[in-house]
Amino acid sequence: MAEDNQGTDTPTTTPINVPDKPALEGLEGALTRRWLDEGTYKFNPDTTREQVYSIDTPPPTASGSLHVGHMFSYTQTDVLARYQRMTGKNVFYPMGWDDNGLPTERRVQNYYGVRCDPAISYDAGYRPPAEPAKNQRDFDVISRRNFIELCEELAVEDEKVFEHLFQTLGLSVDWNLTYRTIDDKSRAISQRAFLANLSAGDAYMAEAPTLWDVTFRTAVAQAELEDREVAGAYYRYPFFTAEGEKIFIETTRPELLAACAALVANPDDERYQPLFGKKVTSPLFGVEVEVKAHPLAKADKGSGIAMVCTFGDLTDVTWWRELQLPTRAIVGRDGRIIGETPEWITTEEGRANFAAIAGKTVFSAKEGVVELLAAAELLDGEPKKIMHPVNFFEKGDKPLEVVTSRQWYIRNGGRDEDRRERLIGRGNEIEFHPSFMRSRYENWISGLNGDWLVSRQRFFGVPVPVWYPLDADGNPDYDAPILPADAQLPVDPAADAAPGYEEAQRDVPGGFTGDADVLDTWATSSLTPQIVGGWSTDEALFAKVYPFDVRPQGHDIIRTWLFSSAVRADALQNTAPWKHAAISGWILDPDRKKMSKSKGNVIVPTDVLDEYGSDAVRYWAASARLGADTAYEIAQMKIGRRLAIKLLNASKFVLNLGATEDSVVSGDLSVLSNPLDRAVLAQLADVVQQATKAFEGYDYARALQITESFFWNFTDDYVELIKDRAYGAAGEEQQASVLAALATSLDTLLRLFAPFLPFATEEVWSWWRTGSVHRAQWPSAVEIDGDTNLLGTVGTALSGIRKAKSEAKVKQRTEVLSAAITAPESIITQLKAGLADLKAAANARDISLVAGDGELAVSGVVLAAPEEPAQA
Repeated sequence: MAEDNQGTDTPTTTPINVPDKPALEGLEGALTRRWLDEGTYKFNPDTTREQVYSIDTPPPTASGSLHVGHMFSYTQTDVLARYQRMTGKNVFYPMGWDDNGLPTERRVQNYYGVRCDPAISYDAGYRPPAEPAKNQRDFDVISRRNFIELCEELAVEDEKVFEHLFQTLGLSVDWNLTYRTIDDKSRAISQRAFLANLSAGDAYMAEAPTLWDVTFRTAVAQAELEDREVAGAYYRYPFFTAEGEKIFIETTRPELLAACAALVANPDDERYQPLFGKKVTSPLFGVEVEVKAHPLAKADKGSGIAMVCTFGDLTDVTWWRELQLPTRAIVGRDGRIIGETPEWITTEEGRANFAAIAGKTVFSAKEGVVELLAAAELLDGEPKKIMHPVNFFEKGDKPLEVVTSRQWYIRNGGRDEDRRERLIGRGNEIEFHPSFMRSRYENWISGLNGDWLVSRQRFFGVPVPVWYPLDADGNPDYDAPILPADAQLPVDPAADAAPGYEEAQRDVPGGFTGDADVLDTWATSSLTPQIVGGWSTDEALFAKVYPFDVRPQGHDIIRTWLFSSAVRADALQNTAPWKHAAISGWILDPDRKKMSKSKGNVIVPTDVLDEYGSDAVRYWAASARLGADTAYEIAQMKIGRRLAIKLLNASKFVLNLGATEDSVVSGDLSVLSNPLDRAVLAQLADVVQQATKAFEGYDYARALQITESFFWNFTDDYVELIKDRAYGAAGEEQQASVLAALATSLDTLLRLFAPFLPFATEEVWSWWRTGSVHRAQWPSAVEIDGDTNLLGTVGTALSGIRKAKSEAKVKQRTEVLSAAITAPESIITQLKAGLADLKAAANARDISLVAGDGELAVSGVVLAAPEEPAQA
């Protein structure tokens, strides 16, 4: 039923070496060391693309600790990898660590008690405080280079912990294929890809309204937004026409009144149609603005006419762009009102009012403007309290502001209908598992409102590889960027002099300045296929693994990681980056809420692995289908542990009966002389066929379910039914038949379970086979003329007799003097084929079979008296 893939033409029988007391404890450590020493999961580079199954493994963020969600999703990927390897594929299964970006910076700040200031000089001997300060105001302030060194140091230590946990979990990764998103190779490829995008016109710099997190002082992309319901209020106050008429607006952001660039109403709103094209004057600041018409204005919202400020929210940005409004930004990158009075405020009263809010936070400025309006008796009624959605950075604590800044963008279809349609087409080249996840990809593309903002104002990341020449006044010429030669990559413009310049010319008139920004972490993570596949560094390898066969990932980052990867592959390789996308669900706590560190409901993986063992945890993870949000269930892990232990004990029993490697049948089935033996193998062949089909459809959970169901029937029914024959009670021919069925079943079951329970199956394999079960061939269904329903029928009859003994409160070995089984004729025929085994297992002298209607029923069970000796 299955063939070994061990590379030997004439295998010899392995001596049986079954331990007296098989156990799961200690298997993870011992077998992990063996697999590493023997290179069990090593990728063979001497290959062709057709032989390879390549996996674009998610690089976990190396900043803190893993949680059970990682065990869940990474196990699902590993199950697929192990299956593909057993089908003969040369599996390319790398592991990366996503260690650049904000999460690492935050962890380093809090772990060491430090803050970064790029203006501070590097201290070669710096070491962080032994006891980090608890208050950020008391943190050590260190140079950019010192800060990056600490990021590198802590990330490496975190990655060691992660690697050990993943190995304990049994991930069949080739640990020679590891990378870090901040190492030299990754930085060089990330910068090379950015420069290729720049050369092709797919990357560009623009001064534009940008979502800005005032806490982290960095720009935020659309994919990083999170809407949160917050308390607010509508404030109602008037603008004035030239004739003195009051035009009331209602706004939640009165602090932006000085930034007002227009009033906007819906073109169909008859109340304001007479005002379109006319000027009105703002209260407090005395600035004239025009009344405009735009269909996004809602007649039923507030007073029906909106104050457009640059910029209160993304709708303001749309109005500013489409109505060609002036830019009147008053909120700085620090989240405070600018200190200098804007040039568009010209009245003495307006300048005095602005001075009253200058330098304040937006919160304090709001209070200040409201006080000024109240003092001028301009507020109409009390503020109307509301709850409304506000944009936050997904990792931030304060509402985002929209500021004007110079940033780098990569074209992603947000402003280009043709590119948008092309990227939707790329999605059609990918087979999503489950298929409905494709709509999330398409819906995200359809809802884009701008290109991908990729520059970040952070320290630990891949630097934007660009310098700018400075004119005689020291102003940068952004239209003539200085680019590195390919051989120079990776570069750090903040530390490396621009080509053709000396370091002494940095930031002086006539010299150069380096771009101070780094690339968004997704701008590098979007290149994981290119990084690990060797694009631009090992083109021979890249041709063997790309496009990758599968990208496994969570459904929450379809809009970020999956889409951004498709954007880069489309621009760089003119193709989709993978053939399949395996989308895993979330792990939910017992209250059906997503587990997350911020909610404090995360379970530590090491505790679970120590208590239940890796195979048990893997069983829980693999029981959930792709895309399904799954509750954290200890009960399911207990079932998995019970299954693994049963596999050990059942295997011990089978092997101790005398089954050997030589007993396994493949081509010649003549040894199988008993109908029940042929039946169990026919049923197993059907299991193999169904499990294989399920795996090919990425439905590993069904493959596990089918295999497990057969296994319990095999141990509970078949093994009980054939014991007498296995011990030779029916002669050598019958014994040989049953041993062949037992050995073949065990051999096949170990292969079927191997992707799910790698430790238990490898342990059993070592008792009687050479090599690793994980390098053995996936079983193939063998055609055999057996009745696939026979075992179930005889098993049901045996259960009926056992039930009668239980109800009589006697031991199961008590002899049955007589019993009757009534069933339809077709069932009677099956029972006759297995009657000898049924009588032996039930310890029955006589079982009469009676044809009748209805379901199989056992009756008339007469048991021997307790003192009467049982007869064979």
